[in-house]
Amino acid sequence: MSKDCDHNCQDCHVECDERDLMEKPNELSKIKKVIGVVSGKGGVGKSIVTSMLAVLAQREGLNVGILDADITGPSIPKAFGIEGTVSACDLGIFPATSHMGIKVMSINLLLENATDPVVWRGPILANTVKQFWTDVIWDKVDIMFIDMPPGTGDVPLTVFQSIPVDGIIVVTSPQELVSMIVAKAVKMADLMEIPVIGIVENMSYVKCPDCGKEIKVFGDSKLEDVAKEYKLDVLGRIPLDASLAAACDKGKIELFNGNWLDKAMEKINAIEK
Repeated sequence: MSKDCDHNCQDCHVECDERDLMEKPNELSKIKKVIGVVSGKGGVGKSIVTSMLAVLAQREGLNVGILDADITGPSIPKAFGIEGTVSACDLGIFPATSHMGIKVMSINLLLENATDPVVWRGPILANTVKQFWTDVIWDKVDIMFIDMPPGTGDVPLTVFQSIPVDGIIVVTSPQELVSMIVAKAVKMADLMEIPVIGIVENMSYVKCPDCGKEIKVFGDSKLEDVAKEYKLDVLGRIPLDASLAAACDKGKIELFNGNWLDKAMEKINAIEK
């Protein structure tokens, strides 16, 4: 790669052994840190973990953004009670803003009806996510959280190749499939040379409202064994909590109470930029 490379591969005609595929954000965006929230399968709660981390960061006084990369299953606007569509100008698209000031960009904010399905092929999905980075005027963002779609397909690959992700958090659940779920996510991160910050277990237990005992609905957790196998830090365990589900359904996730992800935020804040 030439020392004079401007990272604009599209207009470059020079033979290069190592092309840099990273996309530049909108010229009016200043984004310091990018954290991906991923899993090897769907249904484990990536969106609620993304939302809670964003809320915790915002409570620390940081400027926070959420890029909803789950194009076919977007749920971030619902969790934050954001309705309607976003606006744009000649310079780009303006993200929506939550009640507490978190900036959000999601495909649901571009659809006439939030229930309209997005029936697109992989390359179009991936390019849409890329445009959420390049065309959206994020302004100043201290931490950008990217809510990834499940698996290791076109969209996660595009994010890892096109956006400078500083680290990922792997979300899983306490089931027998946990080892496979984590392995897929960790191996993809290693392949793309993306640091793994740690692992969060969702639906870890239910706390009895009468005696306070933790009931393991899905059986004994394999989290510690899996974390040890892949040399990961355990960043938190989130219970099955009716109040969390209600907060998401009512668009009031910003009001949640709980310290389950405090360690995760400590690790994220410790990442130097």
